[in-house]
Amino acid sequence: MRDLYVLMLSVHGLLRGHDLELGRDADTGGQTLYVIELARALGRHARVEQVDVLTRLVDDPAVSPDYATPGETLGERARLVRLPCGPRRYLRKESLWNHLDQFVDRTISYLRQQPRLPDVIHSHYADAGYVGVQLSQLLGIPLVHTGHSLGRCKRQRLLDHGRKAQTIDRQFNFARRIAAEESVLEHAALVVTSTVQESSEQYARYDNHQPARMMVIAPGTDTSRFAPPGRAPVPPHVPALVDRFFAQPKKPLILAICRPEIRKNLRRLVAAFGETPELRARANLAIVAGHRGDIRSMDESQAAVLSDLLLDVDRYDLWGSVALPKQHQQDDVPALYRLAAQRRGVFVNPALTEPFGLTLIEAAASGLPVVATHDGGPRDILAHCENGVLVDPLDSGDLARGLLSVIADARTWQRYARRGISGVARHYTWDAHVEKYLKAVQRVVHRTRKQVRRERVVQRPARNPMPYVHRMLVSDIDNTLLGDRQGLAALLRLLRERPRGFGFGVATGRCLPSALEVLRQARVPLPDVFITAVGSEIHYGPDMRPDTGWQRHIQHLWRRDALAALFDGVPGLTLQSPDQQSEFKLSFNLDRETAPGLRELEVRVRQARLHANLIYSHDAYLDVLPIRASKGQAIRYLAYKWGLPLRAFLVAGDSGNDLEMLVGDTQAVVVSNHSAELEKLRGLEQVYFAESSHASGILEGMAHYGFEWKPASALQREAA
Repeated sequence: MRDLYVLMLSVHGLLRGHDLELGRDADTGGQTLYVIELARALGRHARVEQVDVLTRLVDDPAVSPDYATPGETLGERARLVRLPCGPRRYLRKESLWNHLDQFVDRTISYLRQQPRLPDVIHSHYADAGYVGVQLSQLLGIPLVHTGHSLGRCKRQRLLDHGRKAQTIDRQFNFARRIAAEESVLEHAALVVTSTVQESSEQYARYDNHQPARMMVIAPGTDTSRFAPPGRAPVPPHVPALVDRFFAQPKKPLILAICRPEIRKNLRRLVAAFGETPELRARANLAIVAGHRGDIRSMDESQAAVLSDLLLDVDRYDLWGSVALPKQHQQDDVPALYRLAAQRRGVFVNPALTEPFGLTLIEAAASGLPVVATHDGGPRDILAHCENGVLVDPLDSGDLARGLLSVIADARTWQRYARRGISGVARHYTWDAHVEKYLKAVQRVVHRTRKQVRRERVVQRPARNPMPYVHRMLVSDIDNTLLGDRQGLAALLRLLRERPRGFGFGVATGRCLPSALEVLRQARVPLPDVFITAVGSEIHYGPDMRPDTGWQRHIQHLWRRDALAALFDGVPGLTLQSPDQQSEFKLSFNLDRETAPGLRELEVRVRQARLHANLIYSHDAYLDVLPIRASKGQAIRYLAYKWGLPLRAFLVAGDSGNDLEMLVGDTQAVVVSNHSAELEKLRGLEQVYFAESSHASGILEGMAHYGFEWKPASALQREAA
């Protein structure tokens, strides 16, 4: 039975279903290959109905037009979907953080178009983890996460390597990355790791590390692509990629394949080779470090790595012994492994930190022994395959000794080659990975479905219903929803039997705790959405999750302390009590006799070069909000985020702080007990002035716009 729908998130890098440009830059490496191959392997499994991989659409003449197509098929029941997010051009992952909330919104819009919601969300790397947490909280779908590399570990390794903290924090945006990783660990139902060390040591550096939620599942490899020289030929053009650099091409070949970044520790490899005469005499060294044109036009960090490599080759006078090819095709990589194996060479991974080391498995499947860093994944791989040597990546001498121990002894080399081939076949196929993965994911999904059933029994919504909503009533609380017991009782009877596609929200000047308490006292069922603090806060029921995308949106140009100082001492304005203030709201009591007019206050704000939205209400209050915040702006944000037309919102209010949500394309109801400041709306096509007050006026407006339905109890009475 096929029943599992998996949504995978991989935001950065260049993803496509063919000819992956591995090594093009620091963001297009082993993670992109892992995601694509995992999706394909899942799609082939009998229990999986659909796999969607969501990534960022890139429309940039500097990269292939493939990355601007909205989607492509990856294989049976697996597809790659690209969503616009941020600028159209290609961005490195450190520049994406400010655009991730938009990726959340675009994903929600995409999911609303699907026949059903996913059973599980699987995020890859910290940026997708940030997106995954938001989606999981909004949609009530369990989150699975794979980190691939960890910010705390990478930061510490760079510090150990002599980099300055301020420089690397600015370059790699570690503060946001580590905060996102902590949030993922707090929320994820399952964290998939590649190695025991990653699970028990690397993640242990985080405050929210929860060992019970960790599972080690070693990645697979496509063994149909990687085979020893006897089983697959080496195309003639592949030796030419490296042999043109060598004075003696037939020597054993030490091969490194990785991206040109500091973490890969390539300078230490060149130093080990250059400082060891015996190694130079016995072998050649080939470093395939991605693709490059003019180094001076490359990303600054990559250009620095490659420039240093070339200078080190010159320093040790390694011309004729070291190859640094500029270009290669992805299909050339398996043949490069076979070439090195054919020449009785060795594959080397000297990285400072290595979460897994997929290239080590590829080399092993190709019959090529390995020498690898003793950090992270290589420990597990060599424990399973017994096909090489672990070394200290900070010790050039240890690295050289490890390389010599493999290439200098023919029997040792042959034993490592055989064990690598058999070890990969036993431990590192995608079919084995998917079987273990699905068992873990099915347990997570089963727990979630069981929780949903339990919450339905107690008549409490199990998850945010917004993905299912097609129409929504949003009402102010004081003097609109509340104020007439009889009208409220009639409205609540209707709301308790509303269909799944009808949402209920409140929009109030109250802060969230106050709104919750007043609704509890009035026995109003928990709304699906809370717009509080005059539109400066949005939370979703049933667990009051804040909409962090809204928080980021309204931060624009907001300087709360400066505005508080500007309004301090203004005649006729006195700050309301502390419980009426919030991060994005300043609230004042207003004396109309002595206070300046609204336009005069707006001029003061402009002259101070500040930005704020000033809202009068009931002729007695003034709220100072971010320029992007109001009840009306919040309604429009919800419409955008959840893919609803504004006409799908019926909004009801009674005072000036409701004005922005009552105008425009919403279907608006002004209750009869409204304040005078709303009279100017009378006569507008989409604003209905009810003859009834409070909740009765809301019901009247619903009837006017056709927002009614017949509850099940009414249908039963008619049938009787």
